[in-house]
Amino acid sequence: MSSLNQTPQGERLHIGIFGKRNAGKSSLLNALTGQDIALVSPVKGTTTDPVFKSMELLPLGPVLFIDTAGIDDDGELGELRIQKTKTVLRKTDVALLVLDGEEELTENDRQLIRHFEEASVAYLIVRNKSDLLQELPGGDLPERAIENGLYVSCKTGKNIHELKEKIAELGKGSGGERRLVADLIKANDVVVLVVPIDKAAPKGRLILPQQQAIRDILEAGAQCVVTRDSEYNITFKKLKSPPKLVITDSQVFGKIAEETPPEIALTSFSILMARYKGVLESAVAGAKILDTILDGERILIAEACTHHRQCDDIATVKLPAMIEKYTGKKPVYEFSSGTGFPGDLSVYKLIIHCGACMLNPREMMYRDRTAQNADIPMTNSALR
Repeated sequence: MSSLNQTPQGERLHIGIFGKRNAGKSSLLNALTGQDIALVSPVKGTTTDPVFKSMELLPLGPVLFIDTAGIDDDGELGELRIQKTKTVLRKTDVALLVLDGEEELTENDRQLIRHFEEASVAYLIVRNKSDLLQELPGGDLPERAIENGLYVSCKTGKNIHELKEKIAELGKGSGGERRLVADLIKANDVVVLVVPIDKAAPKGRLILPQQQAIRDILEAGAQCVVTRDSEYNITFKKLKSPPKLVITDSQVFGKIAEETPPEIALTSFSILMARYKGVLESAVAGAKILDTILDGERILIAEACTHHRQCDDIATVKLPAMIEKYTGKKPVYEFSSGTGFPGDLSVYKLIIHCGACMLNPREMMYRDRTAQNADIPMTNSALR
């Protein structure tokens, strides 16, 4: 399997393709990827749901293109499609607003531009079907859009390469340099990873945060020692020198904390992920709310991935049990998973979110910002 296919969605630059129906969004996706990914038709409204395509875009590397439904779709079904399109914007790092090169900006287009700028999303105005124009007019775009605009033709391939270069230029500045753990260590440090192997562990593989931690440690030139919690004490004693850092699964944090000398730095994969996604500070503050939880108050437990729940599932079984043991109270729990996240958070006393390894930082920071705007604390599932 290639490294491209192994790159998770949460680690890819998300490039959203927006615009009216029949502006050429799907044609643009096909032109950018060099493949017939999206169904193309002269009939308006052909794209009904977002289409996701992972690919390599040099010099950026792995990216995720998202083709959306027309923002001008009508009717009840059209409104649902528009809501899905707006949901895509939450996770978009670079937005492409596709216009028919022969048409003027509409109010729907201008509204999208306002959404881009309000969300601080880097964007490009892409005028498609330029092969049909006798000349290339301009002047009806906002100043920033003129600077970032480009006329292209998906039919002839005109300026498609130049568009990729512009996307790469914007993408480089969209996320900054983020490291999971490498900035906490230096070359030749020893880091111990504690990985429980139980029913919840995927057979034959490690979960994504564990894989990412190992890769980041190796890239830093440090040494990585991986052990189960049941052998941690023995492993620790066999080390010739104390480790710089111990990273454990949050399920066994208490046990590992007891067996780790206080002078050794200790954290969990989930806490590192919250830091990596930019929401650790608010997660720490949100954890204090557990001390004030009352019977019957509602807690949302949100997970970024979807999976088959087992009898000892962390979100639906272990977390509620830990909360009730710690607080002595009986809250009411609600659950969300995958891309689902409630629009109205006002009914909750607290939101407990997973490490979000399957979400890109922009989506996770959107959730964090939404919770803050609703004045609802959100913490991480490891801070318990």
